[in-house]
Amino acid sequence: MSKVLARCVPLPKLSRFGWLMGLYAENHARLQRLFEPADLACSGYVSSIGDGLDLRIDVLARHAYTMELRMSYGLVDPQTGLFDPSANLRLYNDARQVEATHCYAGRRWQDVIGMFPPPERILDHRLRMNTFLGKWLQYLAEQGHGVATLRPASQVGIETAA
Repeated sequence: MSKVLARCVPLPKLSRFGWLMGLYAENHARLQRLFEPADLACSGYVSSIGDGLDLRIDVLARHAYTMELRMSYGLVDPQTGLFDPSANLRLYNDARQVEATHCYAGRRWQDVIGMFPPPERILDHRLRMNTFLGKWLQYLAEQGHGVATLRPASQVGIETAA
């Protein structure tokens, strides 16, 4: 009996890179459930749930296997003129992954990690950005945002951001 209890099977270790790829896949599933971005044309969209804080989604580019998106609220940082918070996303249709390539939440990436960061710091920053994206997508779903609340920006009188 003691041999059975003493036997431990080691769990496989997940690298930080593997964890990041898992975040990309989870964020893809969340984004698909929320807004079905593959069906959106290159344009601006607004999701309004009546709380006064509309979500903007701009489809910046569509390619054979990828899409470039920007998600933000209509709030503008008075110092920089940038939407705050915002996230630039790259959607990989074939791999079923979404990568947050840039996030702006009060500071630019250069202010956070410096101009020439070591690879470890870049990976850590990508982990934080994509964790932020996952939490933001989860929050949006809990608040009631989704395909049913998404309208072209031109229908709600908002110009598309360049």
